[in-house]
Amino acid sequence: MVEIGVIGGDGIGQEVVHAGMRVLEAAAGQEPGLELSFTEFPWGCEYYLEHGRMMPEDGLDTLAGCDAIYLGAVGWPTVPDHVSLWGLLLPIRRAFDQYVNLRPARLLQGVKSPLAAPDDLDITVVRENTEGEYSDSGGRVYRDTPHEIAVQESIFTRRGVERIIRYAFEEAESRRGLLVGATKSNGISITMPFFDEIFREISSEFPDVEASLMHADALAARLVLAPGSFDVVVGSNLFGDLLSEVTAAIAGAIGIAPSANLNPEGVYPSLFEPIHGSAPDIAGDGVANPAGAIWAGSLMLDHLGHHDTGARVLSALEETLASGTKTSDLGGSASTDEMTDSVVRRLEDNH
Repeated sequence: MVEIGVIGGDGIGQEVVHAGMRVLEAAAGQEPGLELSFTEFPWGCEYYLEHGRMMPEDGLDTLAGCDAIYLGAVGWPTVPDHVSLWGLLLPIRRAFDQYVNLRPARLLQGVKSPLAAPDDLDITVVRENTEGEYSDSGGRVYRDTPHEIAVQESIFTRRGVERIIRYAFEEAESRRGLLVGATKSNGISITMPFFDEIFREISSEFPDVEASLMHADALAARLVLAPGSFDVVVGSNLFGDLLSEVTAAIAGAIGIAPSANLNPEGVYPSLFEPIHGSAPDIAGDGVANPAGAIWAGSLMLDHLGHHDTGARVLSALEETLASGTKTSDLGGSASTDEMTDSVVRRLEDNH
């Protein structure tokens, strides 16, 4: 039995994660011996408004018993973003040492890129996920005076940088053998040269990978101008976050893109989610795009060792999109349920 902890979270998060659960159950039913058990936790901004915290004190202990975690979305207008993020998602990432944030992006059949000629678009962004610029180190002094000062420190450890870069080299080695490291050492004079040095050190271990460093701003422009020239991109927490939004956008829509927060060693559970937000403006309308959550579910199955079943989920999703069954953000008219029904139907038809 595979135990999956489910946090629907806020807004459309509840809608897309339930769509994903339907698809996962349908796929699991076709693999002998694969049984999925979902346990839902009502944590998020609504929980915060009632209890003063995003999850209970023993929330991490509860999740530690899961084989994987499936998340919808977190965030709501009445709760500050730094409260919702630092109260739920970031503690999970850090407590479970999910130091790899894997964000694949490719042009799926039936999805139109905003680029005129996107060529072959198949890019994986490997983002450092537990330190870097998103470190809770610093503070504010002289609050509410003209002399107020805010200081935020980035934390880059050799262990943290080495392991994310090595993971990215291994990912590139298993794909087309191209790796670009996102840097900004011309402007950030300490942490980025440190990142660059380690990148070059590790590159000697992978002679079959064509590796290079590129300034993050130029890299962002190049991703738009020539996406087909990229295979794997590795970046710090901030740069990886920003660049993966670019790759998701050029692949057609943020609503399609998945994200895997991985503890590669399997000591702790990994977390899988779409990268889109909670979209309060359409929450409850039944029109949310479930593609990102479904693709995230495919990544979860793959991570858990059910590679063929994960591939079938992604294939059924792509066939659905290619058939024209799409939500409005992709130019279609299907509801969340209609699109999910179509994916489930294709899984059953292809079995």
